[in-house]
Amino acid sequence: MTDANALLVTANLKTLKLPALRAEWDQLAREAAAANEPYDAYLVRLTEVEVTARAANAVAARIRAAGFPVVKDRDTFDFTACPSVPKHKILELARGAGVDQQTNLCLIGGSGTGKTHLATALGLALGRAGQRVRFVTAAGLVTQLEKAQQEHRLDRMRTTLDRLDLLIVDERGYLSFSRAGAELLFQVFADRYERRSLLVTRNLPFGEWGQVFQGERMTAALLDRLTHQCDIFEMSGESYRFRESMKAKAGKDPKKGK
Repeated sequence: MTDANALLVTANLKTLKLPALRAEWDQLAREAAAANEPYDAYLVRLTEVEVTARAANAVAARIRAAGFPVVKDRDTFDFTACPSVPKHKILELARGAGVDQQTNLCLIGGSGTGKTHLATALGLALGRAGQRVRFVTAAGLVTQLEKAQQEHRLDRMRTTLDRLDLLIVDERGYLSFSRAGAELLFQVFADRYERRSLLVTRNLPFGEWGQVFQGERMTAALLDRLTHQCDIFEMSGESYRFRESMKAKAGKDPKKGK
């Protein structure tokens, strides 16, 4: 191929917004010519480059949009430290079984027992599989809902949330909300009932959720919807951070102060 034609191909691919093709076509063309590869085989390889790149970019975009605080996979979760969580069930959920059936998941346990880690790992697995996922804290979601209401765009925000295949609501700490904030959060949960999946983590057992949702009636109505067709895992055991701290201290050499 002449230099002029090579420049033209590169310019055309840029105009067509095919960055992967623009980066790889020349090298693949050289390899095809050296191997006397048929034109159609070269074309297949060339288009596969763009398809693969776009799929990877789409996954990366979904993960960014999900808003995970950190990236944690399930292979780094210590199931032996939390025997109440069945590994086979988590693997099944990571393949999308719960989302496909519009079921929910509740992770209940004390601070440091791995609730956020497991929730993030499941969300990442589903995002990589093509599902639309969003990770929010309960307090953060209530703040966003209240702001949207003040700015007269609450319906738009609820529609955006409704499009998510999985909404992860992570409760960090023992927070309560105003009556208005609790009602807004309740409505989001109610909107998803038997239509979309929720994953909720909580430090408090169900019997104490009334502290958060401002009364028994709202709490009962919320739990009725949330726990219907829901997997509930009680995550007991020592705090992961505490265990790691003890390991670190045990590994120090007292003579060297290390």
